[in-house]
Amino acid sequence: MNETTIKKRIDSIDMLRGLVILIMLVDHAREKFYLHKNVADPMNIDSTDPDLFFTRLLAHFCAPIFVFLTGLSAWLYAHPANKAPRSAQSFLLKRGLFLILIEITLVNFSWFAAYTTLYLQVIWAIGVSMIALAALLYLPRLWIAVIGFAIVFGHNALGFIEFAPHETGYTLWTILHDRAFLVSEGALKIRASYPVLPWIGVIAVGYAAGPLFSHNVDELTRRKTLIMGGTACLIALVLLRAFNIYGESQPWQMYDESIRSVMSFLNFTKYPPSLMFLLFTLGIGAFVLAYLETAKSKLCAMLKTFGSVPMFFYILHLYVLLITYFILSKVIGTTTVIGPNDYPYLGFPNVWLVWLAAIALAALLYWPCKKFSQFKHSSQSAWVKYF
Repeated sequence: MNETTIKKRIDSIDMLRGLVILIMLVDHAREKFYLHKNVADPMNIDSTDPDLFFTRLLAHFCAPIFVFLTGLSAWLYAHPANKAPRSAQSFLLKRGLFLILIEITLVNFSWFAAYTTLYLQVIWAIGVSMIALAALLYLPRLWIAVIGFAIVFGHNALGFIEFAPHETGYTLWTILHDRAFLVSEGALKIRASYPVLPWIGVIAVGYAAGPLFSHNVDELTRRKTLIMGGTACLIALVLLRAFNIYGESQPWQMYDESIRSVMSFLNFTKYPPSLMFLLFTLGIGAFVLAYLETAKSKLCAMLKTFGSVPMFFYILHLYVLLITYFILSKVIGTTTVIGPNDYPYLGFPNVWLVWLAAIALAALLYWPCKKFSQFKHSSQSAWVKYF
């Protein structure tokens, strides 16, 4: 396999990563400019409009695909093309700790511009998952795959395990499986918003899938395998979900309106991500990744740029949203709707305006991302590579 083919393979991963972080941008724009419309997780079918529901549903693809690709990228790091294998443990440990530091500093401040509650969210979950994968690398890849699939398919069976805040095991189980406060009193409260156990399973599965992207595997075989894997995920989803057998705590039901019935079928639990949630998102993600293997367009080139600097984009877009919201709220004023944090929100009246704002922000952020991508790939600094 020549260098051009290897490069194309890596580009497909960057393009998929770029696609999901742009979808994330839409959801975060919603968080800033449509938060006066209360959307719970999982979403309430009876009170959520379809346009808002499907906008939120689209964002469900972000975390699973990103975590899966993180595991896949760790395997590629450990097995560089035309070079001797190397350990990925230090790589994962350092970056995992770096992500946790970013989460509790820059990311938390960007959401609330204050520190009254420390929310351990998606960047925290990815960081912890990377550290867990570093520990799993002492095992053969087959065992990592078995553990990963066992967690993904089995964690829904652990829902009966509960700990009260005063009981031994509460803190660990809250971090791994439940979504609750680790510290609920005092000047600084701490809430584990992203239970990490399922994400450890996803990153392990991503690492186990790494050889599929080896330079020894031809493009056609890789695409066929991705399509078969995606098909298997969606078939399992339909069979398990149709009869409410297993893998989702919320059974779906028929409504008088067909669109509500579809919404109910697709209303998967995200915290922690249910088996149905992961089969749906990773199954479709496998199809998209197979398509991007051969995709060529200016849009794909833009996706590649965004996907090559994910952490830079993540931090940059959060602060651009924060500053934009602050300026607009001062210039335009806020709505009279009072939110859960006791302050009035500036809100767009329609979901399509959220999408329009996200598209405008993506265009605004493209050139800084492109410049940083060029700098990142030419820089010799190890820290720059973290972004």
